[in-house]
Amino acid sequence: MYSSDNNNLHDHKIPANQILELIESLGDDKLTAFFKQMDYNEQEKILYLYQQLMILPKYDKDGKLLPVSETDQVAAVNRNGYAIQYIKNPSEKVQVAAVNQNGFAIYNIIKKGINPSEDVQLAAVNQNVYAIEDIPNPSEKVKQLAREKGFKNV
Repeated sequence: MYSSDNNNLHDHKIPANQILELIESLGDDKLTAFFKQMDYNEQEKILYLYQQLMILPKYDKDGKLLPVSETDQVAAVNRNGYAIQYIKNPSEKVQVAAVNQNGFAIYNIIKKGINPSEDVQLAAVNQNVYAIEDIPNPSEKVKQLAREKGFKNV
């Protein structure tokens, strides 16, 4: 049995098997949503981003965690375009790097509610012509590039 030594859980005792059953019943989507609701402080959020991007954390001279730089974000998406899903506000430079690594990373950009620029769309289609299927309203220039690369359904 688990018992809290502090007052955070008000000394409730919950059997471990009940906790495991609850976690298993949530499933991956609900569990992810649950953990996203947890109240992390800003430093914890930055550290989590460093971890997800697989970058060594950087600190200032006072030991305070520095935000992930655009240069580090670009390096991370150059290794894995899908890493863009962890970056809250990716710049256009980061977006282009992500789709240059994997054209389908445009899906994660659009999923964030970002309307990718024509340059980002062109880079995605240039890297993988099928990325055009993830672009809601590709420009005529993007459609033309897809046709030139052999995609007929645009």
